[in-house]
Amino acid sequence: MAVEPLSQKDVEDRLQELPGWTTDGDRISRTYSFEGHFQAAAMVIHIAQIQEELGHHSDLTLGYQTIRLSVNTHSVGGKVTGLDVELARRVEAIASGHGARRP
Repeated sequence: MAVEPLSQKDVEDRLQELPGWTTDGDRISRTYSFEGHFQAAAMVIHIAQIQEELGHHSDLTLGYQTIRLSVNTHSVGGKVTGLDVELARRVEAIASGHGARRP
């Protein structure tokens, strides 16, 4: 099945279900914060596993007590697709288990 870019309205509608996720039009992104570096690093490993399962990878930055994800789909010209939203959903589903909190 071909991956197609979502309209800006579709992106915004889908992000309503993903608190903390934002869009700049061509990407969706989110920052998570943690009490310590180890919790953040552990979540990075879990995110890497999800990305491998999906065959879709984000830009992922690990800070001292933060993680920042930013993602779009390169194969459609760097636009947001349903695959990006699915990655965000899967990451959101594991976040609380790693102690992630709102920045």
